[in-house]
Amino acid sequence: MTIRQRQVGDVVVLDIDGKIVGGVDHDLFQEKIRALLTAGKHNVLVNLENVKWVNSTGLGVLIAGFRTVQTGGGRLKLLHVSERIHSLLTITRLSTKFEMFESEDEATASFAK
Repeated sequence: MTIRQRQVGDVVVLDIDGKIVGGVDHDLFQEKIRALLTAGKHNVLVNLENVKWVNSTGLGVLIAGFRTVQTGGGRLKLLHVSERIHSLLTITRLSTKFEMFESEDEATASFAK
C-alpha cells in the first residue's frame, strides 16, 4: 500500500494505491493519520479508487484510522468505494460508521456541514 497526500481546501485527501491487508499497512496509515492530527488537519478523505484488495485486517486498518481521527476531534470519510469493499463494509455493518462518496467535490463539500 502506498499513500499520497494532497490538500483540497480544508480537507486532506489520502490517495491509497494497492492492497490494504494490515501489518505494515496499519502502521503506515496510523503514522499518516497521527501526523495529520498533530499538524491540526482534522478533515480526512480516504480515496480508495486505486485499492485493489481489502481483507478483514485491512478493514481494521480503516477502522483504527477512523477512531484515531474521531478521538482527535476530526472526521474521516471514504471516497470511491468499490462494490467489493462496499459489500465488506455492509456485511460487517461498518457502512453505518463511514460516510462514503462517489464524487470528490461532494465529499469535500460535506466537511463544511
